[in-house]
Amino acid sequence: MSDDPTDVPKLDTSVPQTARIWNYLLGGKDNFEVDRAVGDQITASLPHFGTHARLSRRYLVRAVRYLAGEAGITQFLDIGTGLPTADNTHEVAQATNPAARIVYVDHDPLVLAHARALLTSTEQGATAYVDADLRDPEQILKRARETLDLDQPVALMLMGILGHLEDDAEAKQIIDTLLARFPSGSYFAMYDGSDTDPDVREAARIWNLSAEPKYHLRSPERIAALFDGLELVEPGVTSVTRWRPDPADADAEEISQYCAVGRKP
Repeated sequence: MSDDPTDVPKLDTSVPQTARIWNYLLGGKDNFEVDRAVGDQITASLPHFGTHARLSRRYLVRAVRYLAGEAGITQFLDIGTGLPTADNTHEVAQATNPAARIVYVDHDPLVLAHARALLTSTEQGATAYVDADLRDPEQILKRARETLDLDQPVALMLMGILGHLEDDAEAKQIIDTLLARFPSGSYFAMYDGSDTDPDVREAARIWNLSAEPKYHLRSPERIAALFDGLELVEPGVTSVTRWRPDPADADAEEISQYCAVGRKP
């Protein structure tokens, strides 16, 4: 990441942005009035949406803990990082394995401005930030090589970002392009909004009236197709609250945020 301030994209506070709306729903402070207005519209339609955002975040924690622990993964490529909150990928991974190496990728001006807050690490591990777009996997891979050894297994994480790609074929091509550079034993983990709940469909409609980028819901079957060629980790494609829940979350309701973790054979 360049230290030249002229390299930082212009921050537009007049248009609601995904990372800032999500930050607001998670209880963060890195957002503006336009973001809060959209967030308030969404929660008026779906009062528990903020809770759903936090439940999705808890799935991320469990998935990273599984990958860094039971699966033995020491390298993570987290695309669509968003703004720093509690329990970031590097914090969870390095708490399990202090030697874990994490590369964050995002292409949002406010996230870029906060990148240095993410650039913390244990002494044994490493954390880096790449300013790149999901639609440019070759650039992501080129920059990721500066921190990660792509000849060793990597966990690819696309948490809440694939909904910004409307076309399933485009999403699958990006996933396959990234995973093709990783060896057997690598993993792909994701979650995204699903179309199984009419209230969530209404929340997505409100989101897409003014926020950028737009967000497109997928059915569980369409999400499962993104894992074609991979070995799904139990319990497969499911609501985020049903993926290996901690005892404290065992009674959480099933929500229309679906997830899965797959292993490259």
